[in-house]
Amino acid sequence: MSRSSIIHVVLALSLLWATKIWADEPVRVEDARGQWVELSAPAERIVALAPNIVENFYSAGAGDKLIAAVSYSDYPEQAKQLPEVGNYKAVNYERLLLLNPDLIVAWGSGNGNQMVNKLEDLGFTVFVSESHTLEDIAANVQSFGKLAGTSDYADKSAETWLERLTELQVNHKNLDSVSVFYQVWNEPLQTLNGDHLISDVIETCGGRNIFADALVLAPKISIESVLNRDPKVIIASGMGEERPDWLDTWEDYPRIDAVKEGNLFHIPPDIIQRHTFRVLDGMEMVCDDLNRVRGKG
Repeated sequence: MSRSSIIHVVLALSLLWATKIWADEPVRVEDARGQWVELSAPAERIVALAPNIVENFYSAGAGDKLIAAVSYSDYPEQAKQLPEVGNYKAVNYERLLLLNPDLIVAWGSGNGNQMVNKLEDLGFTVFVSESHTLEDIAANVQSFGKLAGTSDYADKSAETWLERLTELQVNHKNLDSVSVFYQVWNEPLQTLNGDHLISDVIETCGGRNIFADALVLAPKISIESVLNRDPKVIIASGMGEERPDWLDTWEDYPRIDAVKEGNLFHIPPDIIQRHTFRVLDGMEMVCDDLNRVRGKG
């Protein structure tokens, strides 16, 4: 073997050794509970317990580390191939034990404390994720990158997304405030309070969530309470890409400003209610709708 060949072999072995050392480094990341989750090495077998978590792992360059998810984990396309272990409200604990993941990532406000506690009682390592602000989404993607050993990819992905967010924030600063009622569903009539990320979306676009002061995250409300607060805009989500028929039932209440001025809008839920990078697609639609309302004078 020539001298140059020997040098190449030594360099290759050194690189492999260095990669292995790096991959085996312990991981320590703080979750939404303020608890430090520790792994002896980056996770290789991850279960995600919410569709937004699945999507954010792909954004972190770690989609290939996912071994299972919950129902409705349908983005990106390859996520549809992941085995299901239940839904965000109820999981199959026996199947999880058989899968033997080295990390389970839960959604705090969705899965709830009872599920998280049960998982930890069964011996699983659980990282709890939550997003109250738009910036939290980027922070979660970076955390997932650390947990999965893909920080370089995750950090660049988050940086690019934050640049887009900053541009939207700057472009919609100091605009005239517009009162907004965000409708999650019609029966029961439900909205979101000021602690929810969607309220941050509305405020960034120069809107004001009329139920920001509600005591619970997703309160059930009365029609009378909406009439009393008289929003200038009503934005509805629904269940899919199509505008829900029930949005037009507000036409029965013509004294609401939003109805009088024809300001009834629909944003597909997947791009505004999922705490993922796609929320900026939904936010651009919200901002455009509010700008259109301002343009009416």
